Amino acid sequence: MIRFWQKRFTNPIQLDDELEKKRVQLKKLVKQKFGGSLVIRMVDSGSCNACEAECNALSNPYYNLEELGIHFIASPRHADVMLLSGVGTFNMYHHSLDCFEQIPSPKWVIAIGDCTKDFGIFEKTYALKGHKKLKIDFFIKGCPPSPSEILEGFLEFCEKA
Repeated sequence: MIRFWQKRFTNPIQLDDELEKKRVQLKKLVKQKFGGSLVIRMVDSGSCNACEAECNALSNPYYNLEELGIHFIASPRHADVMLLSGVGTFNMYHHSLDCFEQIPSPKWVIAIGDCTKDFGIFEKTYALKGHKKLKIDFFIKGCPPSPSEILEGFLEFCEKA
């Protein structure tokens, strides 16, 4: 007798070969350099939320970062990396610094999206302070970067870390 929880309701996802190679390599590097678990605290310091939406797509069954040992969490006290998006507004500047200070050492900052580097479309806004006191260790370019570009960025970061 087959019970309903034993029956498969969806077809398995077929990953393209290039993505699968990157996933295998990333999982290997996370295990090798971070003990099998890379924990990320994402901070939006004043963005249009496009980068956050693309990062959310990384948890879907196609990309499945959790399976690779990469986790997004709410508490900076348990994080290894701060993933920073946005331009760095006056209101979020001190919160970003506070979050970074709460991450235990060794810690890194990965900036995601073009506006973290050059303010992007928000360039002429009066409410910007930027990320002057944060040392950004790695940058993932794009406006917004696609989930596969973010995955590539994580792979490059793990190679350099």
